[in-house]
Amino acid sequence: MIQSMTGYARHEFKADWGTATWEMRSVNQRYLETYFRLPEQIRSLENPLRERLRKQLQRGKVECNLRIQIEQQQVEGGLNLNEELARNVISSANWVANQCSSAQINPLDVLRWPGVVAQQEEDMDKIQADVVAAFETCLAEFISNRASEGKALERMIDERLEGISEQVAMVRVRMPEVLQWQREKLLARFEEANIELDPQRLEAEMVLLAQKTDVAEELDRLSAHVIETRKILRKGGACGRRLDFLMQEFNREANTLGSKSINTDITAAAVELKVLIEQMREQIQNIE
Repeated sequence: MIQSMTGYARHEFKADWGTATWEMRSVNQRYLETYFRLPEQIRSLENPLRERLRKQLQRGKVECNLRIQIEQQQVEGGLNLNEELARNVISSANWVANQCSSAQINPLDVLRWPGVVAQQEEDMDKIQADVVAAFETCLAEFISNRASEGKALERMIDERLEGISEQVAMVRVRMPEVLQWQREKLLARFEEANIELDPQRLEAEMVLLAQKTDVAEELDRLSAHVIETRKILRKGGACGRRLDFLMQEFNREANTLGSKSINTDITAAAVELKVLIEQMREQIQNIE
């Protein structure tokens, strides 16, 4: 199974403490680059989560965003008030008020003083465990999305490979006719110029021309590259770089075929091959 380097997934996890929402997206990249945007209270999870990601992916620029909303929990039995600290704050505030006759004590300011009212602390271990579980679920969906994209890419590449095989088969069939046509064309020119050549010399020239225009080796290599490409696709995994290398080999053979062409049909086939190869190369840039 091959994977695309482009993908997206979103997963929302709800619990008693609140809500965690993961978003993952990726685009093409030569290597694997990971970026995490996490709330400050979850920052300690970044390295472990990054390692989990690296074990699953090979290439691509991956962004992982986490948003959490922690519900404020009410403390049973009312506020947890530190009465002694509150009295000390009030006493100090009264002293300040005595020094400034216009000053008044605001009870809410007393309650806002750090430590006067104790807030219930959230169970961060539980929150972090839930966040990691939500990350795993989102990552699974993300990989599934990339795999679906990979299947679509594989189908498109296979269609181009079929087109290349058809062009190779056509050239194989046409080459004997092309060589015969070239032979007759050369003999007609000799007749028009009233040039008589020794039959052995003429045959040697024909053999030399056939060797220069022989494309059997290029056609064999193109067919071999088609087989190898399909083999790599069936094997799956992180195969984008190998496929990209094969596209270079495809292009080399198509260019050689075009340079040896002595017929418009063969030239047209070489051009069509280059179009199909370029279409494959563009798709392969998205494969992990």
